[in-house]
Amino acid sequence: MLVTLRHPTREVEIPGPCAVLSLLKKLDLNREAVLVIRDGTLVAGDSMLDDDAVIEIRPVISGGHE
Repeated sequence: MLVTLRHPTREVEIPGPCAVLSLLKKLDLNREAVLVIRDGTLVAGDSMLDDDAVIEIRPVISGGHE
């Protein structure tokens, strides 16, 4: 699968299929710190990702009102 990571932006190929949590472990990423997106939709941690999936991983950004 093709995985695009943001901040810094880079692309990596990861063999699939695999679960989202397994993918994040391979990339050494914390599930609470990132959003996993497939086809413009957030993906749950227990979802399976196919070998031909195109995935984007973005950092969680929090903010607030003053």
